[in-house]
Amino acid sequence: MTSSSESSFENLSLIEPVLRAVRSEGYKYPTPIQEKAIPYILKGRDLLGCAQTGTGKTAAFALPILQRLFKNRRSSSAKRVIRALVLSPTRELAAQIGESFKVYGKHTGLRSCVIFGGVRQHQQVSALRQGVDIVIATPGRLLDLMGQRLLKFGELDILVLDEADRMLDMGFMPDVSRIVSAIPADRQTLFFSATLTPDIQHLAMGIVQEPVRVDVEPSATPVDNVKQVVYYVEKYEKRDLLVHLLKEQSVSRALVFTRTKHSADRLARYLTNAGLRVLAIHGNKSQSTRQKALGSFRNGNVRVLVATDIAARGLDVDGISHVFNLDLPNEPEVYVHRIGRTARAGAEGIALTFCGREERPMLSQIQKLIRGKIEVEREHPFVSWVPEPKEEDSRKKVKPARLRRPLKRFRRRR
Repeated sequence: MTSSSESSFENLSLIEPVLRAVRSEGYKYPTPIQEKAIPYILKGRDLLGCAQTGTGKTAAFALPILQRLFKNRRSSSAKRVIRALVLSPTRELAAQIGESFKVYGKHTGLRSCVIFGGVRQHQQVSALRQGVDIVIATPGRLLDLMGQRLLKFGELDILVLDEADRMLDMGFMPDVSRIVSAIPADRQTLFFSATLTPDIQHLAMGIVQEPVRVDVEPSATPVDNVKQVVYYVEKYEKRDLLVHLLKEQSVSRALVFTRTKHSADRLARYLTNAGLRVLAIHGNKSQSTRQKALGSFRNGNVRVLVATDIAARGLDVDGISHVFNLDLPNEPEVYVHRIGRTARAGAEGIALTFCGREERPMLSQIQKLIRGKIEVEREHPFVSWVPEPKEEDSRKKVKPARLRRPLKRFRRRR
């Protein structure tokens, strides 16, 4: 976490148990979203937060939630009840948020539990029965357990919707609406999204009450520390170009994006046959397989992770030096989320995009969104074509002369 300002976490009125955990993680300065959001959350205000991926949104809500629950903690003899609920669109993001609550709350005595599908519910149910203060969940599994009457939200104080734009894209909003209708209306609601489109704002207004809005950066603004380069290459040569670049020593840890699950598997096999240590994650993989792959990627046993956009949403791994866009995304905003996987916590990163002939319109939309041109690499072993830049017409545009209305001819009367 870094900040452009001189503010420190001590200036945010955080209590010592929370500050101690922050210090032990080596954090000194809050990020802009943390600096702006934490004071409002500590005051109990509903919040509508917009910040791009990798800006520290999790700590922006986790730290003040832990403080509020700690200061209003019940007696040691009282049974724990769920007082905070965090909804996440993906299992990976839910697991990472749960880990953050454990790290930041290790001196508070508060308990948290992560609930998601794809695994048996036994361990999750056991944790709930032992009593927890905070639940982090994906909507589907949460509704399953609510239907089994294994959760009670009668004393819920805080609701968080994280990555709300992705929940909307993935079709989770009917589930979210059912959950919201089943929890107390008298609560604090925190709504976070990487983008705030009109649809997202309309959705938020039905959940939050008189929120304060926190915008850190314009939507879809690329990370400043990411060097962006595009390679024009024929579609059938993309994989060979990727192998060539991955074998360079400068690529220490790489995340490769493909458009579909099947192409992710095919690419992982191709790279493995080329002698690279590679694993793939996508929605068809079991949760245990995905967690194992992420663990291997984090600890360095695997240098390359191939992923689809949904599987990688919220993926937070330090030290990703390169992001490769093997396929350009259909939506230009997704490009920004992809490259946000590198250059995290103030580090520098590189985003390399492979553009085929048929993908040029997608690249144009991305450059229009980010309001800038992406550097073109014109020298590589697989270059076969590079679009020529349009010649600028240096001639001064001459305003066409105004046409005179022809004079009417009148026939002379005799």
